[in-house]
Amino acid sequence: MSVKAKKYLGQHFLKDETIAKKIADTLTEGNYKNVLEIGPGMGVLTKYLVEKDLEIIAMELDPESVIYLNEHFKNQNLKVIAADFLKFDLENFFNGEPYAITGNFPYNISTQIVFRTLEWRDQIPEFTGMFQKEVAKRICEKEGSKVYGIMSVLVQAFYDAEYLFTVPPTVFNPPPKVESGVLRLTRKEDYTLPCDEKMLFRVVKTAFQQRRKTLRNSLKVFNLSDKLKEDIIFGQRPEQLSVSEFIKLTQKLEKDAISTNN
Repeated sequence: MSVKAKKYLGQHFLKDETIAKKIADTLTEGNYKNVLEIGPGMGVLTKYLVEKDLEIIAMELDPESVIYLNEHFKNQNLKVIAADFLKFDLENFFNGEPYAITGNFPYNISTQIVFRTLEWRDQIPEFTGMFQKEVAKRICEKEGSKVYGIMSVLVQAFYDAEYLFTVPPTVFNPPPKVESGVLRLTRKEDYTLPCDEKMLFRVVKTAFQQRRKTLRNSLKVFNLSDKLKEDIIFGQRPEQLSVSEFIKLTQKLEKDAISTNN
């Protein structure tokens, strides 16, 4: 792959075969038979995915990598799509069947990949892959931590998140300046929300934008009634609330809005 392409993709390419196999094995191969690998590059992870009894699609943006993958895996269990995952129409992907996502994700778009996955969660029961370590930790963190934030809450509202292992910079070309982390997201058995989804997203993002303030102050934009302001939950800061408590908070705000408008 050209240096120009590497820079454009913001990706560091894995060269350690042991780590590649370990990432491939993070897939539980549970209630799905299809897998989408995002950003396969020259296929170091792909070679271990095609060994599995699964239907594999590799989505790659770089033309040189697409040519290489098609030639190198010509007669193997792999279909290569030249596309940008963030812009690709996933409506009828895998003919509506469930699929897992995995990959060594480009650092500069990794969080966007996660949020896109949340949009299509009905079809994605499992998500595994490698991120910058601090991003992977943030996604999997629980309340009470300084790194617990927007991504932690919104991802864990729908998925159980596990931080699996850390990967050193030395196994990449070029080596990044930071460590990487591999995680697995397993969609919850019941991932429906007992509150309005858009409202939850708005509440969480608004609260963490001023994370040092109590919710009573950071959520003023919701025009809280005097009665609601007295609720003990509004004396807390956002990092103190669990995912279930954020859902309850959203329910309180919804109920308060209805009462106020009536």
